[in-house]
Amino acid sequence: MAKRNQKIVKYRRPLRINIGMIIFFVIFLYLAFYVYQYSTRDKVQPYEVTEGAIAGDRNFTGIILRDETTESARQSGYINYYIREGRRAAAGTSVYSMDETGEAAKLLEENASSEQLADEDVANVKKALSAFSLSYSDMDFDQIYDSKYSLDAMVMEYANFNAVSADEQLAEQLGGNFSQIQTPASGVISYSIDGFEDLDASQISESCFDRSQYSRAITHAGDLVEQGTPIFKVITDDNWSLVFPLSDADVTDFHDSTSLTVRFPGHGLTTEGAFSMITGTDGKPYGKLDFDRYMVQFVSERYLDFQVVMEVAQGLKIPVSAVTSKNFYLVPVTYLTTGGDTDQEGFNKEIYTENGTLVQFVPATIYYSTDEFYYIDTSEGEEIHAGDYLVKPDSSDRFQVGQTASLQGVYNINRGYSVFKQIEILAQNDEFYTVKKGTSYGLSVYDHIVLDASAVAGEDQLIYQ
Repeated sequence: MAKRNQKIVKYRRPLRINIGMIIFFVIFLYLAFYVYQYSTRDKVQPYEVTEGAIAGDRNFTGIILRDETTESARQSGYINYYIREGRRAAAGTSVYSMDETGEAAKLLEENASSEQLADEDVANVKKALSAFSLSYSDMDFDQIYDSKYSLDAMVMEYANFNAVSADEQLAEQLGGNFSQIQTPASGVISYSIDGFEDLDASQISESCFDRSQYSRAITHAGDLVEQGTPIFKVITDDNWSLVFPLSDADVTDFHDSTSLTVRFPGHGLTTEGAFSMITGTDGKPYGKLDFDRYMVQFVSERYLDFQVVMEVAQGLKIPVSAVTSKNFYLVPVTYLTTGGDTDQEGFNKEIYTENGTLVQFVPATIYYSTDEFYYIDTSEGEEIHAGDYLVKPDSSDRFQVGQTASLQGVYNINRGYSVFKQIEILAQNDEFYTVKKGTSYGLSVYDHIVLDASAVAGEDQLIYQ
């Protein structure tokens, strides 16, 4: 018997394509294409409108103007103080002593070295440091030197006043080499001398606010001073002024104001000052605030950071990035009518046919209105275009469409596509607007709008989130 062939050939079944496979393949392609489109599509981020307010406080730096009289050393010698910075003194009160030989300064230093600062003095130093810490900004690093001068002026008196009771005995011992200097007028004493003591509001210019060249001189107790060196100044009036530069926006916002409420960060102080505008010697606008209180709190300061407290605006809070603008046709309000048996708003438009001119009602969406005009869409898909004539109801008066105006607004996406909604801005800061609530064609609380208006090309765009 012949040997049988053991080779097995695998049988391949023919590919049978049926309608089910075709449908599955088409569905697969559709889903793959949809997933690709979705993954590569620019997403529009929504924002939910909420109620809120913007205080709108504005930050300024002003220069302090006071009625100051500077007193200089009448002779050379070693100095010691009797009155602390910011204290009020009557006319004829001893302010400091001058020792020509230096013997009195040595005796006072010996007496003062065993004394510590009183608890009240330490508390005052801590308060000054806390005020500096709260108001400090890296953008204004040079302010640290002003604070250093103020602290120097404060500590130098605290460290030496415990020994001044011995001055009467020193005067007897040293005779003509030791003298006491009195203040020529009553007022508040300050030892901070900066050269701006005679500055007047009529002399203000931009250079007055250049703090890169600003310096203050403070003579410390025990220092040797030359005759004619400025030693202290007397502030004879509680009235003082704060002058600060104004931007164009500030001029617009403050031009009707006669007073402003201001807040001084770090000092826990809010007060009201009489406001006026002045023109500097450089022709630029400046604001001037006049106060009759709190002069002593800032007696050692020349430049002062403060905030103008603006009126709080209540309304709907929306991001600045959501706001855009759009042009609209203006149509007189007297031309508005309703169509046929419906209450749909629109206008009577002239239609030109082979048989003549007809008047036909066309609906229109109103975006905003004033006492004189309605704002209607300028899009190509609308039925009213530039050059069309509208007919006034119950009249033969005609109006040609063409005049336009711009409105600020946002894109509402409640229905899944973009709809422009007009807004009325009440207040703003760098991040948000507060807009009027309850307007006829505007927004409502909890509406969803496009966070970034630049991500939308226009109205009626489908929104993918």
